[in-house]
Formats: sequence, C-alpha cells, structure tokens
Amino acid sequence: MKSTGTREPAPPAETESFPDGIRKDFPILGDIVYLDNAATSFSPEPVVEALVEFEHRYRANVGRGVHRLTRIATQRYWHAHEKVARFIGGEAGGVTVFTKNATDAINVVAQGGLSWKPGDRVATTILEHHSNLLPPWRALAKQGGVALDVVGIDADYALDLAALEETLAGGGVRLVAVTHASNVLGVTTPVNEIAGGLCREHGGALLLVDGAQSLPHMPVNVAELGCDFLCFAGGHKMFGPMGGTGGGSLDARGAHRAAGPRRGGMVTSVTAEGGHVPAEGYQRYEAGTPNVGGGIALGVAVDYLSGGIGMEKIHRHEERLTARLIAGGLSGIDGGVTVYAGRKPGARIGGVVSFTIDGVHPQEAAQMLDEDADILVRSGHHCCQPLMEHLNLPEGTVRASLAAFTTEQEIDLLVAAVDEISRGR
Repeated sequence: MKSTGTREPAPPAETESFPDGIRKDFPILGDIVYLDNAATSFSPEPVVEALVEFEHRYRANVGRGVHRLTRIATQRYWHAHEKVARFIGGEAGGVTVFTKNATDAINVVAQGGLSWKPGDRVATTILEHHSNLLPPWRALAKQGGVALDVVGIDADYALDLAALEETLAGGGVRLVAVTHASNVLGVTTPVNEIAGGLCREHGGALLLVDGAQSLPHMPVNVAELGCDFLCFAGGHKMFGPMGGTGGGSLDARGAHRAAGPRRGGMVTSVTAEGGHVPAEGYQRYEAGTPNVGGGIALGVAVDYLSGGIGMEKIHRHEERLTARLIAGGLSGIDGGVTVYAGRKPGARIGGVVSFTIDGVHPQEAAQMLDEDADILVRSGHHCCQPLMEHLNLPEGTVRASLAAFTTEQEIDLLVAAVDEISRGR
C-alpha cells in the first residue's frame, strides 16, 4: 500500500474510552508511547500482584505433597489452566497445556506422537514466524526425510489458498501449519476454510494454528476454528508474565494425545523394570517443575482481557486505531512512506502495521522515534526473513503494534513523528 501523497482525514473518534480507564494499571507506560506489543506486551497491576502474592504467601511446587502451601498452589495452577481453556473455547475437547512459549508449544507437536516417517509432508506458508518454520519443520525435513512445502501469498498479502489446495491435492500431507495472523503484515488466515474445506477434503491432514498474534487482539475459539492444535505465546504477548507461560490447546481429536509426548511428562507410577503410567490431562505434557507463579498470573491476565475489558471491545478498539494509523495517517504522508497492509480491514487484525520510510533504514527510523519522540516500535525482520525476502525488503520494516491501552493521541503522535522523519530524510 503506497502513500498517495494526499492526506486523508482521520476516521472519526468514537466514544469508547476504556484505554484511559485501564492505563492506570500499567505504570510502566509513564511518558512513553509503547507500540511494540507484538513482541512483548506489558502486565497490568492485577497480574503483577498475582505474582507477588504467589511469592509471598504460597510459593510451592504443584502436584507434590499435601501441606497447605502446595495444595493452594496446585489448586490455583489447575484453575489457571481452566481459565485459559475457557478463554480460547477449549473446554469441550483437547488438552490445554502450559509451555515455555509458542515456539515450545509448536515443538511439542512436532516432537510428539505423530510418528513421522520419510515421505510425509508438512505444508506451511511464507507468512510464518521462524518459530513455525525452522525448529520444527525444517529440522524434520533434514533429519527425518519429511518434505516441507511453503505456500505463497497473493498481491494483497493474503495466503494463496489455490496453491495450498494444490499442495494438499498432491497427497502425503500429514500436517498443515499456518499462522492465524501475520506478525509483520497483520493479515489473517482463513483457518475455518482450511480446516473444513481443504484439510478434510484432501486426506484429512491435521491442522496446527499459530495463534501468537491473534489471541491478544481478537476473540478466538479453538472449537470454531476446527484446528487440531492451537499454539500461542500466552504470557508475554497478552498481558501475562514473561518466561514459561506460553501454551497450546492440543488435539481435539485425540490421535496425538493417545501416543503421548516424546519429550517426557508427568507420570502416576514407575516400575523398577522401566514401565510407567503417564499422568492424565495437562500434566502429561508438563514435565518437571513448571513456572507455577507465571501460570497462575496468566490466568489472571486472561481474566483481565476477557472479563475486565472484553475481547470484542479490544478488537473493535484496535481496528479503529489501525484504520486511523493506515488510512488517515501513514498513507496520507506526502510521499516517502510505504505501508505493508492488506486492503481488506476484515482480513487483518487490528494492532500490527509495518511500514518503511524511503531513504531511512528501519533501525535508524526506530531509533529516531525513540530518542526524538519517546515512541517505541520494532524494526528489522521480525523473525520472518523468508517473508522479507519475498517482499524484497532486505532491511526489514518498522513495525508499530498496538494494545488495548493504546490511544488515538498516541497514533497521531506516531504519524506526526514519521511525517517529520520523512520530510527530513
């Protein structure tokens, strides 16, 4: 989407003012304009308080022992799994597991009980974060003879569904692994169409969805998506704590769960002869001591998002701000700015906008925004180098990513600062 050189009026402001109401819960914001939420969001006070309460009042391991502290920790950790499962609509089927992050969740699937064999195929897309490309699938291709097919995109950055169907029609595809929303372009993938109209019609391939960027910005229901695996960066991208609080809803149909994880998990008994009985539920996949406090705080974070604010409200708010940033903002700058975003608002998430400034390296632009305007954005390849090569962007882009606490004034400040950089290039 290239700048037209004519500034369009910004979309009119609407009445919902919840950002002002919640910003008090994020004291870290201070005087900065924080627009790097696609990488790491901030935690509101209730999440921080949950972490402190765990450390001060009932720090203990879970599922081991009967004393009062471990009983409290075990109950709250279990309850956090229930909260996250409810947040993604995963109560009815499958298992919701806490992993280290989305990368780890994807690897749980790749290294689990699918019993890969030479000649199997995995279909993925050029839109993917490296997490859904390098560690799991390219490693399988190199070590196990599993073929990897990477499907491209069309002129509007949307997934080429015809090419994906052609790949599936070729046979042998065991798994389709796609992002739900691109962390560079913001475009969404039609997961329902892939699940029901393509995977089921072409050999019943399993479907893995990377929801790291969709869950913080829009309502997501794993049952409605129709996928077999939903992996997501639970903590640090959706108001939760960092480290050890990603997650995944594994396998609505049970085939993967029946075989069990190869990386180990909790057991209910072990014999001297080497036999063992795996634990049931999420414990089967969570080996050793988990990040108990982080998991409990993640449950508080999803309560804050869904109950305290509401994902529909967040989605509408971020869609408005994204439209303001693109149509009435960056695209109206008098030349020199290129925005990389799909033209259909309904086919992208609100919250992720990438752009470049002619004659200014993305890293230089990000540094100028920080030092001169107190605006924090991300620059570079965003862990999507194959996509950047496809777009002929060897230096990457500048990326502004929003959150529920982002305001219209902050969007306007970003536009004004980019305009000034463009004029001074």
